[in-house]
Amino acid sequence: MTLRQLIEILGGELVQGDPETVLAGVGAGATAKGLDLVFAEDAASAEAALRGAASALVAHAGCAGLFAAHPHLGVVIAPQPRLWFARAAKLLERKLPAQGVHPAAVVAAHVQIGAEVTIGPGAVIEADAHIGAGSRIEAGAVVGQGVHLGKECRIHPRAVLYPGTTLGDRVVVHAGAVLGADGFGYVRDNASGAYTQFPQQGTLVIEDDVEIGANTTIDRGALEETRIGRGAKIDNLVHVGHNCRIGEDVILVALTGISGSSTVGQGAVIAGQVGIGDHAHIGPGVILGGQAGVLSGKTVTNQGLNPGTVLWGTPARPLQTVLREMAVLARMARRGNKGTREQGNKGTRERGNKGIGDRE
Repeated sequence: MTLRQLIEILGGELVQGDPETVLAGVGAGATAKGLDLVFAEDAASAEAALRGAASALVAHAGCAGLFAAHPHLGVVIAPQPRLWFARAAKLLERKLPAQGVHPAAVVAAHVQIGAEVTIGPGAVIEADAHIGAGSRIEAGAVVGQGVHLGKECRIHPRAVLYPGTTLGDRVVVHAGAVLGADGFGYVRDNASGAYTQFPQQGTLVIEDDVEIGANTTIDRGALEETRIGRGAKIDNLVHVGHNCRIGEDVILVALTGISGSSTVGQGAVIAGQVGIGDHAHIGPGVILGGQAGVLSGKTVTNQGLNPGTVLWGTPARPLQTVLREMAVLARMARRGNKGTREQGNKGTRERGNKGIGDRE
């Protein structure tokens, strides 16, 4: 693909170099090879980018003058160079050729398979499943009965999609992920203490352009549905409980756990190891810092806060509030320690004086 073609798709302005420069991939700084694209967001990263053999670079307007001594380098100016670079990387990525159904795959009757689909060795596709055009089911993955995959999905090795799961277009599910398993819902017999499972017969809907990390689990609804909104990005080792609704463009980072019937609003960012109780509600755009906690039934929003405010602690509250509380506690602890030391010194002096008098 040429620079001209990338600019036609992604925008930006070519301020230096040949628009017909051919690019084959992306690289980083000194390790970039010929035909690679690199990016620079400031003078330091621009200097690093020039150490390699890249054919083109995308940068902020303020960096344009730094490349005049390299007239053969194609330079594109964009408002968000990192974003332009990431989108260009997708366009430059080599597409894997469709390989059809491997002889060692198990495909049941009445499965609908679109054009240019790949089903790898050991994969199992159960009856009445639908595999959209251009999708890839890698080795050992399991697609349950009636599961529907949209176009250009990629299911990595050993992922499991239970019956009742629906994926939109361009969904990526990484190795070991489990989608649509039963939620953790039980009813206790007050007389005997025994537990009976509450019905777990709902569905799971994953909308377009969602990416789900390795060994992540998302439960089906109990009686209704669990839904992951368009464009959500879910890291490795995340758990989303039954009946949850995750909004569009939400970020869920590793080791986060979201209990059943909770909601996360559009554009929220949930950092690593966050715990969210059942029936909790996280508002649009909320940012929960690492290891924050939201108690069951609570609602957390950005109301009255500046945009970009990070919430932290348990219960989650603005980070600056938590830091002030910690500072107050630290001062109280220092004063308490000082008082204890003074009391101890006074007692030592009194015991010492008493001892002197006794000897006299």
